[in-house]
Amino acid sequence: MQDTYTILGLESSCDDTAAAIVRQSRGAAPEILASVVHGQNDLHAAFGGVVPEIAARAHAEKLDICVEEALAASGVRLAEVDAIAVTAGPGLIGGVLSGVMCAKGLAAGLNLPLIGVNHLAGHALTPRLTDQVAFPYLMLLVSGGHCQFLIAHGPEKFTRLGGTIDDAPGEAFDKTARLLGLPQPGGPSVEQAAKSGDARRFALPRPLLDRPGCDLSFSGLKTALLRARDAIVAEKSGLTEQDRADLCASFQAAVVDVLCKKTERALTLYLAENPAQPVLAVAGGVAANQAIRAALLSVCDAHGTEFTAPPLALCTDNAAMIAYAGLERFRAGNRDDMRLAARPRWPLDQRAPALLGSGKKGAKA
Repeated sequence: MQDTYTILGLESSCDDTAAAIVRQSRGAAPEILASVVHGQNDLHAAFGGVVPEIAARAHAEKLDICVEEALAASGVRLAEVDAIAVTAGPGLIGGVLSGVMCAKGLAAGLNLPLIGVNHLAGHALTPRLTDQVAFPYLMLLVSGGHCQFLIAHGPEKFTRLGGTIDDAPGEAFDKTARLLGLPQPGGPSVEQAAKSGDARRFALPRPLLDRPGCDLSFSGLKTALLRARDAIVAEKSGLTEQDRADLCASFQAAVVDVLCKKTERALTLYLAENPAQPVLAVAGGVAANQAIRAALLSVCDAHGTEFTAPPLALCTDNAAMIAYAGLERFRAGNRDDMRLAARPRWPLDQRAPALLGSGKKGAKA
């Protein structure tokens, strides 16, 4: 078995173009030698959300630049790279395709192995990259496009306990920001506004808490906030800064309550497997929210479970997680070839029924 693996990773599934180099030696913790991310917030700001065509073009323009910057920052030469790992889905198909084609070109030109990585697996394996968490652990993947409870049994073996049946939390935060005239990305804007707000002013719903299981819903919460906003506008002919802050605080409190309650249910199912060292790991962009982190830490303390979350820079989309997930696959002997396809949909748990429906392209999640 090879002693040291050096992997170049590429990520382009949404609106962050990224390249990273991760190295791991036998018996040692993995090292992030370089992680470069070029965001696209300025390109999409005027549209209130990500425009897929604009995102895809920006990825095509930036991917090679990101690779050059990652190599320069790491001091690694292309000749020292053992494999190219790339997000092959799920995501916006134009962006995913840009990354896959770039990775194929590099792999072909350098005669290196190509490794397709599930973007969700990248997030789900981040606790192993940052904290060397042992399997099995409970993962709450909570981001702009996804929200799932997963038991991670291995690098490519996941059991989904539940997930969102409509909007993901990050999507709900973004829509809330748009409804209240706050800048994008919505998550940080809503969190900042909520700090000066009264979370008790608006009695917003806690969807699906009256139903068993670990599935979640945030679409109705967003609609309730819209109605609360409209009621204020009808009464005052506008919103004050305090109104916005109170709406944000009430919305965030509802999200926290739902995530905590569902996490308790997921923990019960996970702990029934009697893991030697129970761990709840949280990853994804919404994991950067400090109120959510603090609340989940309290839940773990109450259930005798260790809580871990990656550094903020590794919560949002990045290529370091893709490089590490590729390293896990590569070490296990898995490879792809030039037939690797870009996939808009790619569930981690292939056995679980689709949460969001399916079609010709397969289950969404």
